[in-house]
Amino acid sequence: MELLEPIPFLRSPQAAGRQWSLDESLRYTRWLATHHYENFHVVSILLPKRLHQDFYNVYAFCRWADDLGDETGDPQESLRLLEWWRGELRSLYAGRPASHPVFLALAETVARHELPGQPFEDLIDAFVQDQTVTRYRDWNEVLGYCRRSANPVGRLVLMLCGYRDEERFRLSDATCTALQLANFWQDVSVDLAKNRIYLPQDLLARHGCREEDLFARRCTAGFREAMREAVGYAQALFEQGLPLVRMVDRRLALDIELFSRGGMKVLDKIRAQDYDVLRARPAISKTERALLLLGSLARLALRRAA
Repeated sequence: MELLEPIPFLRSPQAAGRQWSLDESLRYTRWLATHHYENFHVVSILLPKRLHQDFYNVYAFCRWADDLGDETGDPQESLRLLEWWRGELRSLYAGRPASHPVFLALAETVARHELPGQPFEDLIDAFVQDQTVTRYRDWNEVLGYCRRSANPVGRLVLMLCGYRDEERFRLSDATCTALQLANFWQDVSVDLAKNRIYLPQDLLARHGCREEDLFARRCTAGFREAMREAVGYAQALFEQGLPLVRMVDRRLALDIELFSRGGMKVLDKIRAQDYDVLRARPAISKTERALLLLGSLARLALRRAA
């Protein structure tokens, strides 16, 4: 069985045209989740083993949607493929037999955990929005994007782990939005190459930062001040969401703690280079990741002892 990432899969008549069994589909989503540069984010070794395949299946859906949005090189083609992906999702929820391996596998997870369709729909909406919207007027518009692009993932994780209450969802939303913002601030230059600016337009204007300066990679005093405010905004959301760590199973708590501390570490890195993310992308080293893990383990152990 040939296993391919999303865009090569679509372009391969053998992969796209074959009949997939359930076992092959589960193997495919597991492969997709564990053979990628982000695979350490997908399943923690501390999560119950019974949930691993469900996480692989949800990840595979997200990964396909992400690649359909960002890897075709043609916004119109991306829009067409994302609507096809939405149609496959709606077929799943309508009870029609799936032929795509991701939906064959995901159907098992949706049924087992009674997952609603809206979080998946919201994620597709976010990838569609990336094809059509490249500027955001204010924080409300940025947060509206995060509600579709990041928050559904946190809610799906909570539901997979058995949590469905609004208070945990609220705290998860704060954490996921903060993570999305930290990623935006880390990748300002990456997004500029795609003609996308996630920093709110009114924030840039208030500090006298012009788009021409961004595209010329000029780190002006105005840009530094805009970034300072944006970093502070994300930091406050991380702190707002941290109480979730004390409200979930300790195995999930460690993952949430690590994501939160990792995101805040990115913000610290941005501060350390005086907010100049135009010339150098801040990154966390392997040593720093190990220290974050040790610190999170220590905090959880102290809480448990208390």
